[in-house]
Amino acid sequence: MYKTIELKKGKEESLKRFHPWVFSGAVARIDEGIEEGETVRVLTSQKEFIAVGHYQIGSISVRVLSFEDIAIDHNFWTERISSSLAMRQKIGIADNPNNNTYRLIHGEGDGIPGLIIDCYDDTAVIQAHSVGIHLCRKEIAKALVEVMGKRISNIYYKSETTLPYKAKLGEESYEAAASNGLKNGFLYGGSEKNTAIENGLTFHVDWLHGQKTGFFIDQRENRTLLEQYSKGKSVLNMFCYTGGFSVYAMRGGAKQVHSVDSSAKAIDLTKANISLNFPGDERHQAFCDDAFKFLEKEGNKYDLIILDPPAFAKHRAALRNALKGYTRLNVKAFEHIKKGGILFTFSCSQVVTKDNFRNAVFTAAAQAKRTVRILHQLHQPADHPINIYHPEGEYLKGLVLYVE
Repeated sequence: MYKTIELKKGKEESLKRFHPWVFSGAVARIDEGIEEGETVRVLTSQKEFIAVGHYQIGSISVRVLSFEDIAIDHNFWTERISSSLAMRQKIGIADNPNNNTYRLIHGEGDGIPGLIIDCYDDTAVIQAHSVGIHLCRKEIAKALVEVMGKRISNIYYKSETTLPYKAKLGEESYEAAASNGLKNGFLYGGSEKNTAIENGLTFHVDWLHGQKTGFFIDQRENRTLLEQYSKGKSVLNMFCYTGGFSVYAMRGGAKQVHSVDSSAKAIDLTKANISLNFPGDERHQAFCDDAFKFLEKEGNKYDLIILDPPAFAKHRAALRNALKGYTRLNVKAFEHIKKGGILFTFSCSQVVTKDNFRNAVFTAAAQAKRTVRILHQLHQPADHPINIYHPEGEYLKGLVLYVE
């Protein structure tokens, strides 16, 4: 069947607790000829089966797909995708006429480590975070069409930015990556339509060139909460990207909404999304500027500020500097927000824990000498589920704060 990897004595304990990763330090022996991305069986030191998954080079040697001794075939992919769809139907996210934007597969949270599938209307965007998923992309697309039926007409594969720096497949050059199938493109269909609906609002989704799969679906519920706080307020949306928070603030009745991003492309996309939902509305302005500089110059104008920066730490070695960055950014917001203002502040760095983030924000409040109360503690939505055996999957942290 599959080649095998054997663990060191006692290193199977985490797998017995169903944690879906095998770390390189736990491996005693690897069969000859195993290629990166290949499906392998994991054995204990007693040569007993314990898991099956994708082999990869790096600190994580195997991403576990099943703790049963099964084939990773068409039936496996259809069963996992069907299970994920059923959960999203039960919680009212899939097949919702008011919302056709949602995450269908969330890696370990849905039992398929390394795989992300986001749905935007009738287009599904697949993103691979492991070589194994990349090699299975066509099988996954076939299963996706079978399970989703008329729900999707297009499947776009978008993994250029998530694989080459991790995998040998593309380390030589971009051309080498493209020749190995890493180039982004449609696996099924090919529609150029790029709008989707989230909670009754319409957004352009740039799955061709945008960050992640083209839109930050994980902030959907937090944007809804922001909408409830926006009426009559002057709102500043820092790191606005597609302008999601800005659009919700506009619908919530904000008297003024300013969107800021250092990327001119993001500003153009924000303006397009505002125009799509509120054409000609003069309450909104967008600025291409550095976050720290803008807060220093203009921050005291606002009574509601959103800080949703990109990940400051993508690996553990960067944690210390990331926490300093979060503290510095929040100090600026605390120093300038109006008395009685509300701050929505976030971290999407997986290596930054809830306690890490809270301590960074608390330090910022103390440095700014502001009295601060926690109104809400925020996290990722239900279509980004956390595998109970894989706490590392809880990556999005947020606080809503009342600042006196």
